[in-house]
Amino acid sequence: MDELDSAIVRELQRDARQSNRDIARKVGVAPSTSLERIRLLRERGVIRGYHADIAPSALNRGVQALVSVQVRPLSRGVIDAFKAFAAQLPEVLSVFVMAGSDDFVIHVSAQDNEHLHAFLVDRLSQRKEIVGFRTSIIFQHLAKHDPAPLPAP
Repeated sequence: MDELDSAIVRELQRDARQSNRDIARKVGVAPSTSLERIRLLRERGVIRGYHADIAPSALNRGVQALVSVQVRPLSRGVIDAFKAFAAQLPEVLSVFVMAGSDDFVIHVSAQDNEHLHAFLVDRLSQRKEIVGFRTSIIFQHLAKHDPAPLPAP
């Protein structure tokens, strides 16, 4: 990405709902240039989508947790199958495949602690490939929605 692409991306990170005309004015180019650059950023996979940031409580998701999971046997088939299983569960927000002592970290949410416990006992622990899991309740969550690019190595 060049400086213009970076400036456009920063503007979209600040407010993806602003008009193309506003973005063009803020980065100092013609609206047609901004529109073309945004189209190319989408085609190249730099821009992967536009999202609304909804309060979890508005979706009846009062409790969040990170669940560290160990699976066996450790093979591509087991990893891919568990990843697909976890991703389709309505309580799951994110699935991370890890290196180290845990094979996965799953970010989950539920209505309350009772529902979280039921999810862990009734759904997660029933999987035969899981040999262990550990749950950490999230008290507060700060997400960075506009990370700046890091310098090239």
